[in-house]
Amino acid sequence: MRVPSPIMHDANDYLQIKGDDIVLDGKPILLKGAGLGGWMNMENFITGYPGHEFQVRAALKKVLGEEKYDFFFDKFLEYFFTEEDAKLYAELGLNCLRLPVNYRHFEDDMNPRVFKKEGLKHLDRVIDICAKYGIYTVIDLHAAPGGQNCDWHSDAGNDQALFFDHKDFQDRTVLIWEHLAKHYRDNTWVAGYNPLNEPTDEQHVRLLAFYKRVEKAIRKIDPHHLLFLDGNTFGGDFRHFEEPLPNCVYACHDYSNYGFPSAPELFTGTPEQIEWHKRSFNRKIEYMQKHKIPIWNGEFGPVYQNANDGLPNWEEINESRYKVLECQLGLYANAKTSWSIWLWKDIGFQGMTYVDPESPYIKLLQPFLDKKRRLATDSWGCDTTPVEPIFEPINKWMLEAAPALEHKYPSTWRGVKHISRMLRNCLLSECLVDEYASYFEGKSMQELDELAQSFKLSKCQQRTRLNDILKEDSKRAAV
Repeated sequence: MRVPSPIMHDANDYLQIKGDDIVLDGKPILLKGAGLGGWMNMENFITGYPGHEFQVRAALKKVLGEEKYDFFFDKFLEYFFTEEDAKLYAELGLNCLRLPVNYRHFEDDMNPRVFKKEGLKHLDRVIDICAKYGIYTVIDLHAAPGGQNCDWHSDAGNDQALFFDHKDFQDRTVLIWEHLAKHYRDNTWVAGYNPLNEPTDEQHVRLLAFYKRVEKAIRKIDPHHLLFLDGNTFGGDFRHFEEPLPNCVYACHDYSNYGFPSAPELFTGTPEQIEWHKRSFNRKIEYMQKHKIPIWNGEFGPVYQNANDGLPNWEEINESRYKVLECQLGLYANAKTSWSIWLWKDIGFQGMTYVDPESPYIKLLQPFLDKKRRLATDSWGCDTTPVEPIFEPINKWMLEAAPALEHKYPSTWRGVKHISRMLRNCLLSECLVDEYASYFEGKSMQELDELAQSFKLSKCQQRTRLNDILKEDSKRAAV
């Protein structure tokens, strides 16, 4: 592969689309990598806090004060991904890193349209480090003003995608992308821009209108970079999409039910289980195949158990989930799909690398993490068994009182998930934010630095079996 220069401006030095391929100077390339979730868009299951990012940041600022708060988060962002991470990433054969970002790094709700000078500090740093190791990056707006989806990771604090109800939120988002396009238009190591992560537009047409608008706005400034456009309803629904926009890659997300505690059974690779995965994936990529355009799977991947979860067969469960992953990677290879697994680093739930259980951060927060697990406060992949006897009568009562809950958008959630989302994942979880912050009270600068250093790769562990599977798949070249 010819290595592009970040200072050249010829169109062939950027990744482009040619038919159903992503190409560099006319030669096909498959983008394979992971998402850097939990970094510039934090998520509760990734780093252990409750509630939403904006809530826990406010609580920590109150406990630590402005100076210590700024110091801790600057160090956290620094240590979370360093040159050491990029070196291992490249050694695994991965060539693209998806960078989820929160709009709050660039502007404040109380001071909109005024871009923070320090907002691009760590984004620039990681993009430059990745370029040094031949790794492309995709900038992903994971949390847009107003919340582009109805789930916790859009950091809106509610269950409504208000982004689609208020033009002002959309206007601000366009300005953010114009700001980013001006800054990165000459950087050929940026593969492209992912304008909205997992949108949930109940009307289906507002998302398409926004995509057309943001594409035009970006192209006026930056005509070369790819756009990665997620399907509606968390990246799974393209039924209402029209003709593809130029030089755009359409992105699905492909999580398997068999990769989570709620799995109907262990995945053993039966013909029926494999066929289920084929149908699920083919439905998500039907639009791309119809229009003969490239496929990018922006998120997928199982979660994993450990010895402390109280499951005697936890190792057997993990092995079945690795088989799920291998099954999916085989399907992606057959469909010539670029992919970005979720995720690179966390505190031990899903990451390719994870914080050592003996680290200062985990040892400090272990009682709180155990409490969160017992209460099933996190939405993502948690085991709800401990709380099901409590919630069964609540679910029954609410569904009898309001049967429409079963059909509330997104209907794939069903009524029980909507109830747990509001009562546990929002109300209960956000009421634990101050308790989480209290663990940091009185910490010195040195102690805060040691806590942040827990996320340095040299102090983390690797999920070796997972990484071996991904490394083996990375050897498959574009057809």
